[in-house]
Amino acid sequence: MNNSENVKGRVHMIVARTVVYIILIFLAILCLFSFYMLIINSTRSNAQLQGGFAILPREHFLDNLKNAWNDASINIPRGMLNSFFIAACSAILTTYFSALTAYGIHVYNFKLKKPAFLFIMAVMMIPPQVSAVGFIQLMYKLKLTNNYIPLILPSIAAPVVFFYMKQYLESVLPLEMVEAARIDGSGEFRIFNQIVLPIMKPAIAVQMIFSFVSSWNNYFIPALLLDKAEMKTVPIMIAQLRSADYSKFDMGKVYMFILLAILPVLIVYIFLSKSIIKGVTAGSVKG
Repeated sequence: MNNSENVKGRVHMIVARTVVYIILIFLAILCLFSFYMLIINSTRSNAQLQGGFAILPREHFLDNLKNAWNDASINIPRGMLNSFFIAACSAILTTYFSALTAYGIHVYNFKLKKPAFLFIMAVMMIPPQVSAVGFIQLMYKLKLTNNYIPLILPSIAAPVVFFYMKQYLESVLPLEMVEAARIDGSGEFRIFNQIVLPIMKPAIAVQMIFSFVSSWNNYFIPALLLDKAEMKTVPIMIAQLRSADYSKFDMGKVYMFILLAILPVLIVYIFLSKSIIKGVTAGSVKG
């Protein structure tokens, strides 16, 4: 009787595992299909793209690359460098200061602790578009147009990242560890930088990926503040290519530029995903 129940249990486990794998494979194909089509379309000419859908690559990859790279209306290398600088600085500032704020709210006990947390959560509920008009007007009054400061400095205040960091700290940072470091004579910034940040490495890597991608893809605010050609970012240049008049419009060039724009994001993701795995592994070994 026990043997038959064990066999049934194993069969059910195999069936359940097979169903899960099938669903995961389907979702993976669904997620990667759009990226695959982007690669395929980047190998097709404008005329071929106008002809309709195709599943196999064509022979115009190098032609599209040359046309996009040498386009006189945009400067792809400069645009990618601009976007990378803004996105990297924003990701670093966002994760560091959000983690620092989360550390302060989690570790310290003060009278306004709960109101401060509620205020940050209330700010998180406000859509960025609501404050965009006032922010743009302020930047024009301060003469900070065609400047990267308005695109980088506000990233210090990131309520969503703060909330994630605080939840992570509550699960991995015992207050006894902080007290022990204080007894040993460590200052607060030393405790945070040398003890807390290494513990938060997986969370920091995750949020750096999200922050980098969000800043890299940001079009709304940069389009309102940047009008000099040498300062434009990748999303502005892609929109500029797409808005070209019909006689100069080349879909193959647009798809190639989008493909080039995605590559840095993929590289950053691959690099930081390794940090996530290392951080989780180190945490499990310590535990």
